[in-house]
Amino acid sequence: MKRGHADLPLHYGTVPPWLAERMSLLGGAIVEAIVAEYGTTAFLQRISDPFWFQSLGCVLGMDWHSSGITTSVMNALKKSINRRATDLGLYICGGRGKSSRQTPQELMEVAFRTGLDGDKLVRTSRLSAKVDNNAVQDGFQLYLHSFVLSRDGEWAVIQQGMNTGGRMARRYHWLSSHLRSFTEEPHTSVCGKNIGQILNLTDRNALPAKEAILSLTNDDPGKVLKEVNLIMPTRHEVKASDVNMKRLGAALILAHETEVRNIESLLLLEGVGPRTIQSLALVSEVIHGTPSRFSDPARFSFAHGGKDGHPFPVPTKVYDEMINIFDKAIHSSKLGYKERSEALKNLSKVSTAMEKNYAPRDYFDDLVKKENRDSYKYGGKTVMGDAKKPEEGRQLTIWDQ
Repeated sequence: MKRGHADLPLHYGTVPPWLAERMSLLGGAIVEAIVAEYGTTAFLQRISDPFWFQSLGCVLGMDWHSSGITTSVMNALKKSINRRATDLGLYICGGRGKSSRQTPQELMEVAFRTGLDGDKLVRTSRLSAKVDNNAVQDGFQLYLHSFVLSRDGEWAVIQQGMNTGGRMARRYHWLSSHLRSFTEEPHTSVCGKNIGQILNLTDRNALPAKEAILSLTNDDPGKVLKEVNLIMPTRHEVKASDVNMKRLGAALILAHETEVRNIESLLLLEGVGPRTIQSLALVSEVIHGTPSRFSDPARFSFAHGGKDGHPFPVPTKVYDEMINIFDKAIHSSKLGYKERSEALKNLSKVSTAMEKNYAPRDYFDDLVKKENRDSYKYGGKTVMGDAKKPEEGRQLTIWDQ
């Protein structure tokens, strides 16, 4: 069963090197933290959730709503995960364009190293692409196919299709543990903008055409998961309506209004500034949060902004400090010292607990202005250049970058 899909405005362009490298480092650290704490199955469940995937892209500093978030996140994760595949027990094959056509070869190589059934994996990869591209012809032509595999044989598939006429991209998510059939109504629902009649060969009335695809898998037919769908707006700016202000407000209070040294569980983070704590709290939630916490992915853009300047430029100094903190925490954990990892985990717990007594305030616009005004202090960058110190007496906007 397809886990869900996301509809995103179609954006062109590339990720600047200064961000791509950081995305790979922090993305790899986040994945390693999830696997160490919860296992590979939990990571596959997360990446198959469109809302969690979007939240991850936002916390890594990508444009919060565009189609480019899919390509950039999967590229970053492929580079970081495959370098440490033996330790993590995870592998990413495929990618965009030409890379997608290398998926079968890459899967066979992983199968050779792990003892998995390579032919079955290749068939699974091809079928998931055929269903989204051919069996359900909804106006989106696939151009990205990423196959995420564990050494235990569990998998998730991330695919993206393009509709140039409507200038939209659609991302499709699959998860092996929830797959009942490739051939009979694998989607509980598919929601998006209506672009006319579609051809749906997965309909149960299309049995003759479906028999050539693949029979039912051996998974428990009682496992039914409602498909979750995410549709992002075409506008660039982040608005207050995109964010759960109660959740964001709790994270900001934790970062800026709480003396970290007075929270016993966070003693090991003493010396880290409030702005970094703000990012740490949001990244910690991406690692440890439950699915219900990701209904507003735009909130996670308040960790590291976005490369286009929305809601503010990427604070590279904070970003680098984040990478350093997670590197030290992961290294210490491998040596048996888990205090740093527990401190980072507790950030998410403390922030969630603070929400219960927090009354949201109308501070969204002031927060965005403050982040833009202070961006130069944190090494703010966008695709347009470095953030500049605002002139005396005037507010800094993203167009000043």
